[in-house]
Amino acid sequence: MPALSVAGLSVALGGREVLHDVSFSLKPGAFCGLIGSNGSGKTTLLRTILGFTAPSAGRVELAGPAGYVPQKLQLDPDMPVRARDFIELGLNGHRFGFPFPSRARRALVAEMLAAVDAEKFADQRIGELSGGQQQRVLIAHALIRQPKLLLLDEPLANLDLRAGAEIIALLKSVAARGVTVLISAHDMNPLLSAMDRIVYLANGRAASGTTAEVVRTEVLSALYGYHIDVIRVHERILVVAGEHGAHGAEHVAAIP
Repeated sequence: MPALSVAGLSVALGGREVLHDVSFSLKPGAFCGLIGSNGSGKTTLLRTILGFTAPSAGRVELAGPAGYVPQKLQLDPDMPVRARDFIELGLNGHRFGFPFPSRARRALVAEMLAAVDAEKFADQRIGELSGGQQQRVLIAHALIRQPKLLLLDEPLANLDLRAGAEIIALLKSVAARGVTVLISAHDMNPLLSAMDRIVYLANGRAASGTTAEVVRTEVLSALYGYHIDVIRVHERILVVAGEHGAHGAEHVAAIP
């Protein structure tokens, strides 16, 4: 049974169709990149999978609970919440106030801290952590309820190359434990060594499969509605609008 199945999904927001007839499925333990430029519908797709946004057509089926790491989370440096406290809130974040501590809860938090290699800064205020450290805490917060599917909205944004590579390695280890990972990004290149599936969004439509199956001139040209060149240079991929494309010769996605 797929961990996630999306079939014929369409979503309209404000009278405009943002997603049209999107279909794909992911098996347990898959690592999938959700790739597209800004405004392509990546966040809308993630929110629809989670049930936050209602589709106008189609369906989404999950094999189990899902964890979510949102794109933007403003954390006040003065907020008196340690990293370990924030992770524990993932157990009952829908309730107000802090729960009474218990041995089982502390053990589970310790397990999550170890899983994301965050023990060194467990007692620091979360707002004082670096971007990469905050991402580790957010991932642990999303994983503590043991979801079958982990959705991440642009977790690599604003991270330097080293921090981004460390987060990708962490997520790859999560997938290796059987959790299906769906991570959105505008640049596929940092994910190439980790992802075994790709969902590529453009103009509200999607193509899915392996990178070799999807990132091809004919497939992406059909998505964009004009000629697209796929250029491979030094183990990196550039997706570029062709000479007669709507945007001339500028890059449209997957920019290093």
